[in-house]
Amino acid sequence: MQTGGQLIVDALEANGVKQIYCVPGESYLAVLDALHDSPIDTIICRQEGGAAMMADSEGRLTGRPGICFVTRGPGATNASPGVHIAMQDSVPMILFVGQIARGIRHREAFQEVDYKAVFGSLAKWVVEIEDVARIPELVTRAFAVATSGRPGPVVIALPEDMLLDEVEAPAALPYTPVETEPGAAQMDELQALLEKAERPFVILGGTRWSESSVAAFTKAVENWNLPVGCSFRRQMLFDNSHPNYAGDVGIGPNPKLATAIKQADLVLLVGGRFGEMPSSDYTLMKSPYPDQTLVHVHADANELGRVYRPTLAINASPEAFAHAFAALKPKAAPTWGENTKALNDAYLAWSTPPQTGPGAVQMGPIMQHLGEVLGEDAILCNGAGNYATWIHRFHKFRRYATQAAPTSGSMGYGTPAAVAAKRLFPERDVIAFAGDGCFLMNGQEFATAIQYDLPIIVIVVNNGIYGTIRMHQEREYPGRVSGTTLNNPDFAALARAYGGHGETVETTADFAAAFDRARTSGKPAIIEIKLDPEALTPTRTLSDIREKR
Repeated sequence: MQTGGQLIVDALEANGVKQIYCVPGESYLAVLDALHDSPIDTIICRQEGGAAMMADSEGRLTGRPGICFVTRGPGATNASPGVHIAMQDSVPMILFVGQIARGIRHREAFQEVDYKAVFGSLAKWVVEIEDVARIPELVTRAFAVATSGRPGPVVIALPEDMLLDEVEAPAALPYTPVETEPGAAQMDELQALLEKAERPFVILGGTRWSESSVAAFTKAVENWNLPVGCSFRRQMLFDNSHPNYAGDVGIGPNPKLATAIKQADLVLLVGGRFGEMPSSDYTLMKSPYPDQTLVHVHADANELGRVYRPTLAINASPEAFAHAFAALKPKAAPTWGENTKALNDAYLAWSTPPQTGPGAVQMGPIMQHLGEVLGEDAILCNGAGNYATWIHRFHKFRRYATQAAPTSGSMGYGTPAAVAAKRLFPERDVIAFAGDGCFLMNGQEFATAIQYDLPIIVIVVNNGIYGTIRMHQEREYPGRVSGTTLNNPDFAALARAYGGHGETVETTADFAAAFDRARTSGKPAIIEIKLDPEALTPTRTLSDIREKR
């Protein structure tokens, strides 16, 4: 006989879980008790949103569902940003929520929430386990749902009295991964379309990739000499130093790259949905009928034809398609080699950091220095804000599983994502970028890095404003600044107060030594960069916007 709490932990162990992220609550004490005797590591977090983002980061970097436990009511609603990120970003994760006892539902009992109603539009599947005997079945099913087709978050509500029930249940078995393979006829049709194309372009995106599938796809690209762009915040899917790389198909892309996609006669879109941000508001490819011949490859049949009508739809996972495509050889040498080289040349020019700008700190040389001193396996994490433009435009991602950033544009993601990344890959450098507004949304998870001795480096780009919103505000409502000015703490002193290492960078020349000290301190560190608010992006200043209005 086992309790529900023990069955939950047994099911996690059976499905290969190594660690969970949680904020404790009395609603799932039975699970916490079972974890006491389990080899699963319990990472205690400081806020449920941060815990859920850590689970998302693990799912993003490994392809295995990240696991998060939170308590009922405010615990669950605090975790909702992480669920939204995982849903929009197609990341596998499972959120377990402690629930009120079954016998007092529908009375608005203490912290009572209808989780199917609350998370119904945020998660891929929501279930409340009523019968303790069904725990092995439903938990294993959650792993299958989270990882199959288009991956996403699953929410499981656990009534606290159910977790105390005892039952003799069959042992949980691990879920069976599902791969969808491209058909031979589809690959023949793809070959025929490529053979007659003159200006093809490849866009990589989405999840369900792996190191082997990235390598296989690189081989395929070399066979066909195709130009490749990576969708918004998916740059780790192709070596950015490769001569076939054309750049980041993200927010404000290189104009030459945008023109090339619009003028392409064939677009091969693999793994991604190509939503509003990477498509530049559906202008690079028109929805629902693109001007280009579109070959769309996706693991979920529901995504094929949902936004764009493809000429050829291939229901296949990136893993299966990459290996099949690598085996496909052109019958004659491709004719578009000059275009591939021209796009790579345009990318190299676009991704060369500027050395000047307003204020005493220049982000261009800082990004250049990081590119020189960080290894190819360094992991960069960030949330949302104008500061992220510097990363996406100038950092060259070289390997798979080196990038954790929300395509949903959620602030506060970088620090908790870095905590999870460092726990997963302790031998690698893990750098979190955050704006001043972004950091203070989940910066308390720096305490989690301290508690578990995870020497991440958080680079806080402090310009004293919500920069992205100020940029739009100055353009749309000239001279009427409202709600976008920030008064910040001393971030370096805050790091030291937590027990970490703190540095302040007030000139460009300060950064290299400050970064080296942070890196060699052996402690979690915060480097505060005092950036002039004029320096909105690599190419835009507040003054520019004011002059143009």
